Amino acid sequence: MKTSSSNSVEVVLGVTGSIAAYKACELASLLVKQGLRVTPVLTRSAQELAGAASFEAITGQRAITGLFEPLQAPEIAHIAVARRASLFLIAPATANILAKAAHGIADDWLSTTLLATEAPILFAPAMNTNMYNHPATQANIATLQERGCHFVGPDSGMLACKTEGIGRLIAPQTILEAALPLLDARRDFEGKRVVITSGGTREPIDPVRFIGNRSSGKMGRALAMEALLRKAQVTVISGPSETPLPYGVQAHQVETASEMAEWVQRIATEADVFISAAAVADYRAEQVSPDKIKRAGAPLTLRLVENPDILAQIGTHKLPGQIIVGYAAETSELIGNAKAKLSAKQADFILANQVNAPDSGFGTETLRSCILDAQGGVQELGLLDKADVARVLFDRIAAQCPA
Repeated sequence: MKTSSSNSVEVVLGVTGSIAAYKACELASLLVKQGLRVTPVLTRSAQELAGAASFEAITGQRAITGLFEPLQAPEIAHIAVARRASLFLIAPATANILAKAAHGIADDWLSTTLLATEAPILFAPAMNTNMYNHPATQANIATLQERGCHFVGPDSGMLACKTEGIGRLIAPQTILEAALPLLDARRDFEGKRVVITSGGTREPIDPVRFIGNRSSGKMGRALAMEALLRKAQVTVISGPSETPLPYGVQAHQVETASEMAEWVQRIATEADVFISAAAVADYRAEQVSPDKIKRAGAPLTLRLVENPDILAQIGTHKLPGQIIVGYAAETSELIGNAKAKLSAKQADFILANQVNAPDSGFGTETLRSCILDAQGGVQELGLLDKADVARVLFDRIAAQCPA
């Protein structure tokens, strides 16, 4: 899930004195895996909870631990780092650092540099519930948000103080997903609304059985993440899925094709781009048994009826300037079947993918696919990570989407 802005981009990871400081090691690792340069900064309190050597081993960069420590290289002076950093990520962020940042207190390296930087600042709070809910802390958060600072979390759950409530550091993966759009320079979908259907659907037969499919939701997630990186407002209508949606999307969870169709009809008119990536069941049981169907020692016959054709309905009522993208999951005749679907659904693009190969299709990280457009063009993508497929698809949409 590397962004186009990776490689030499620097993130200053500020770690403060929360018991959750150890989780910042995992966050540092996730950032490094994105190809980002990570400069760890540990406050004095954080050093009592997590060792600087761990962060240095993970990031390959010297950890900054004090304002007046002997400097082996002048480039780690706080002003120089403040100028070159692309993001200041404070995780965990205690009530203390939030108060300092809100009131301009500069009494250590981190608080001093927060005053000097013009880079985006992202706080991931972690503290006792009463501390988080205290009017002073809430006022400090509001002040920082008014100044343009960003926040992710906190989560609710069991805290280190053995109380349950809000204040738990949100998962490092979620923090990463909140950080990546702040690091990506692309803004070609800013102000645009992207609606994506994702996952599969479940059509009940009786209270315990259903007709379903193998969709994992990984492609829908990749599309949503790519749209977020490009600053779109993203809504995902998702059927049951083993893959969580990325942080920052507005999600609507559904079970059946009819429920998905209802949500699409409600919000499709607000979409600049509609992508039908869900594996929607074509058929459902005509009658659903109110009780579990028991084995009877004889064949069981189910009468199936067609589900709503969501993509066709949207194509029929397409709005001026709206871009519609459909998916064709095929086991044979990939191009031929995709061309027929493109015409029948009145879509602008069809992403056709081969789903019967071990490295492509449901549940895989990669996809063998091609993009067909309404002008008759076919772009062969070969085998790519699903994140790269999403990037190429959005490049094509951006070239056609009205400014």
